[in-house]
Amino acid sequence: MAELLESSAGIGKLFTNPDPDAAREHFRSKSRVMRDKAMDVSQAVSLFIQDGEYVAVGGFGTNRIPTAVLHEILRQGKKRLGLSGHTATHDFQILAAGGVLDRVDVAYVVGLEARGLSRAARRLFEEAMIEVCEWTNAALAWRYRAAAMGIPFIPARVMFGTDTFRYSAAREINCPFTGKKLLALPALYPDVAIIHVHRADMYGNAQVDGITVSDFDVARAARKVILTTERIIDNDEIRKDPSRTLIPYYCVDAVCHVPYGSFPGNMPYEYFSDEEHLKEWLSSDAHVSTLEPFLDKYVFGTRNFDEYIELCGGKERLLELRDLELMQGKDNRE
Repeated sequence: MAELLESSAGIGKLFTNPDPDAAREHFRSKSRVMRDKAMDVSQAVSLFIQDGEYVAVGGFGTNRIPTAVLHEILRQGKKRLGLSGHTATHDFQILAAGGVLDRVDVAYVVGLEARGLSRAARRLFEEAMIEVCEWTNAALAWRYRAAAMGIPFIPARVMFGTDTFRYSAAREINCPFTGKKLLALPALYPDVAIIHVHRADMYGNAQVDGITVSDFDVARAARKVILTTERIIDNDEIRKDPSRTLIPYYCVDAVCHVPYGSFPGNMPYEYFSDEEHLKEWLSSDAHVSTLEPFLDKYVFGTRNFDEYIELCGGKERLLELRDLELMQGKDNRE
């Protein structure tokens, strides 16, 4: 057994239980029946996201994010949620603006890459309104991997000599084979994962085109999984090429058909991000006085994602973004 070096531990708070046997108790009782799990987003959020739970969001940055579910979390007034901030940009911005978070495992949040920083997100940290535990993107990804493997931690050689390690909940250990110093990264079992995919059948078998990031492990680590999907396809289509199934049905609890569901983010090979609307978000969340009317208009004043899309230019704007994505792909190939 690896020797734990008690004097060399991060001081961050561990927000989730890394015990694989505790997680297995839930997974053991989860149905493996292939049943119809299709439902609307409102129903999925009501049934599968409860106050105080810990949430993981799929995708990467503003790419392939489940925007419809994030908006619905705000509409339903969910409270005291934890979040894995693994490459979280616009998703974190939405949840921060809605005031639904009270703790976060941080790898990359607040920034929307070259677009700038979210003031609403920064306020959570600057005004100490949220508990924080720090990690790198790789460390958070490997924590999911440990959970998906059913082990309590995974050894790695990251974060040594940094303040990121100091403010993490990782522990230094000695390798039982070589005696070398390693970092033990605790398994991360989210209560619920929210993932947007290119296509899925009504049972929850899902396919993703392009980079999958950590979603393979996230779906297997989470106790509950909500999928939003660009398209619902027949199970026969899934069976034609089972190797393309990134997320199997038995991991999934809800399947929501949400075309353009990553808007205003990018959906690889489908549509480009709406940079103008993201700029409007950043401008509006700079001050509480402008953020509240913005949220009233786009989130609380809409009944669902379709109404939000209409406010942002509707089908005409989405077709422009689709053409832009196709053009980008063509330019890259040439």
